[in-house]
Amino acid sequence: MSRIVDQQRRGYEQQLRNAEGLFETDRAMLLAPASTGQDVFNVKGAYYSWTPLTVPLEYTNWTEESAAHVEACYIGDWTSISKIRVRGPEALAFLARIGMNSLEKFALGQIKHHVQLNEAGQIASEGVVYRVGEEEFIYTGGGGDWALWQATQGSWDMEIEAISPEMFIFEVQGPNSLFALEKATGENLRDIRFNHSRMSQIGDIEVRVLRTGISGELGYELHGSADDAGAVWAAAFEAGKEFGIRQLGMRSLLVQHIESGIATVGLDYFPASIVTPGAPKLLPRGTPTGSFIPQAVTDYFRMPGELGWGNRRARDGHDFVGREALEAQAADGGPARKLAGLIWNEQDITDLFAAQFRGGPLPDSMEMPRAIGAEFDQVLANGRQVGISSSRTYSTVLRKMISLCVIDRDLMEVGTQLTVLWGRPGTPQREIRATVAALPFKEDRRRTDVSAL
Repeated sequence: MSRIVDQQRRGYEQQLRNAEGLFETDRAMLLAPASTGQDVFNVKGAYYSWTPLTVPLEYTNWTEESAAHVEACYIGDWTSISKIRVRGPEALAFLARIGMNSLEKFALGQIKHHVQLNEAGQIASEGVVYRVGEEEFIYTGGGGDWALWQATQGSWDMEIEAISPEMFIFEVQGPNSLFALEKATGENLRDIRFNHSRMSQIGDIEVRVLRTGISGELGYELHGSADDAGAVWAAAFEAGKEFGIRQLGMRSLLVQHIESGIATVGLDYFPASIVTPGAPKLLPRGTPTGSFIPQAVTDYFRMPGELGWGNRRARDGHDFVGREALEAQAADGGPARKLAGLIWNEQDITDLFAAQFRGGPLPDSMEMPRAIGAEFDQVLANGRQVGISSSRTYSTVLRKMISLCVIDRDLMEVGTQLTVLWGRPGTPQREIRATVAALPFKEDRRRTDVSAL
């Protein structure tokens, strides 16, 4: 029988709901565990609540921070994402049941993409799972609540517990990330292959070093005890100074995701778990903005094939929640919409900013480099809605305004001309020309051969 550990969360996940019960609000300011190492560098004193934790908004300036993953490297705090430990004889079988991707040939230290679906084949949670023992696994991602709830729906010989308050997660990404971490740990880390991990130390503090690629560049993660977060942050930053490391504030945190073509839960789609009876709800923070008008909250849900995560190999060899729905979709020709990139027209963007210095009605302004919260806009072809744009972002690296979009699959050809309707309903909306682009927007360097560095 599965055992769900009810941990003391020390106020970690206290949430209030608004009248509709769809979106969360929060009250008390809860600093990230690394704040003792971060605050001395946060000279602007600005913070953002990445529920449930509060993290610095910006350390130096967003143009510098949002380009660090290409020009040198950065250290960023992802401690707010959920963390779940699953262990026991049936831990692997449970994770395979709730995730669409195969967990066969799962070596110790290996990392696997874990996409969890509901019965309708919609994404309920998404992240990574890595193996730390023969019968022990850690899941980190956008909503551990779904896995906890799924454990109550069956009988499994295992233990599952939420460990979010116990762990920090730092990203160290960019071409110089390896050099910075080798100096911080004092050892050669080139044996860690992409999507693998192992233990190391920074000073006398144990950390797990994971080789990942959320920036589309060579990159790593550091996982460890929340009690050591401040010391590890300070030591890693100090070691990285020689290699041009920057600290990444919340304002620039997700620019790299769009450049890399990575859809993010709560920003580019909502998790289907928010309407599951009996399940704890992982809810987006704040009401979405933009020109898109949903008919129901399910309009924000996505199936994995729409985001480029569906393939035949994922369905081979094991049964999982939502498999029948994916098979039915495949038999029907696949998803009607797919993920693409949009490059927004420079002249139209310039005119939008120029309107702030002219007379007449003011259109909605564009936050730079992007809105931190959810922003969904209509994508049009000849006046007809054909998709939804999300995460409109200015890329300092590309010197372009870009976004992700899910659009009708017959419009996926690179170079297709479309229009984005900018502005909330009831405001002076504008049509901005946009061109379909391949993803990722820039070269994928995640699998850089580090043996030659």
